[in-house]
Amino acid sequence: MIKNSIIVILLIIIGFGGYYFFKNSPTDIEENQNENKVIETEIEPVVDKTKTVIGKSVGGEDITAYHYGEGETEILFVGGIHGGYGWNTALLGYEAMDYLKANSNIIATSTKVTIIPVLNPDGLKTVVGTSKKFDSETAPTEKEEIEKGRFNANEVDLNRNFDCDWASEGKWQDKTVSGGTEVFSEPESKAIKNYIEKNNPIAVIVWYSASGGVYSSSCHNGISDTTKDLTNAYAGASEYTGYDEFESYEIKGDLTNWLAKIEVPAISVLLTDHIDTEWEKNKEGIMAVLNYFAK
Repeated sequence: MIKNSIIVILLIIIGFGGYYFFKNSPTDIEENQNENKVIETEIEPVVDKTKTVIGKSVGGEDITAYHYGEGETEILFVGGIHGGYGWNTALLGYEAMDYLKANSNIIATSTKVTIIPVLNPDGLKTVVGTSKKFDSETAPTEKEEIEKGRFNANEVDLNRNFDCDWASEGKWQDKTVSGGTEVFSEPESKAIKNYIEKNNPIAVIVWYSASGGVYSSSCHNGISDTTKDLTNAYAGASEYTGYDEFESYEIKGDLTNWLAKIEVPAISVLLTDHIDTEWEKNKEGIMAVLNYFAK
């Protein structure tokens, strides 16, 4: 009797086991696992439309362009081409950025304003200790200290490396400086060249220091009407003196003159010294440019 009971119990166990096996066949198990899988989809990266890293310096520092407004007409402002030697031009770029961010309504709907505050981050870092925004109170002002920050990490004067009368040696005041091994040999000048050729800005304003004036650009092709208008507009609003050309000494490989060669209107704005951003003067100049293209 007991033996028969054991046999019955075993048969029941085997029966339930077989039922479970057929109920949960490998196919069913696989389907159940698939139901529990998380469906993976490709997520498009978020594009930051407020800034663009246009390249890197010799020392590996980012060169960044910041954008304000979404219009099709782009106006480009550039500071810090001479790094620590013109550190006030980099700060002017940052001041302009703060102003545009706080007053976005001054930018016409048809316009986009782009600011590259520091085109020579290595030169800036040499003098002020950083390639980013800094406090003017901590920046040196002695001639010997700031002069060593004029060049990039290859000891090239970037404003002698562009394609207008380029030469491997150029002049800076009474000194001989390197213009690079060839035109656009430096990553910084290549970066802005590529950006301009890709984005086709309607005008470019470059801040330098120091002599206090606004200078038109040309490369043996005359001063364009728009360049002349921009020179007069910026100079009139800022109360700097406007000039047709820079005559203190011969400059080869200049950025704005290369822009004139490729028929992009461009002006050079030279601040009065190496310390003051002369913000109020330059704010009026910036507004004059924005108003000129908003017409």
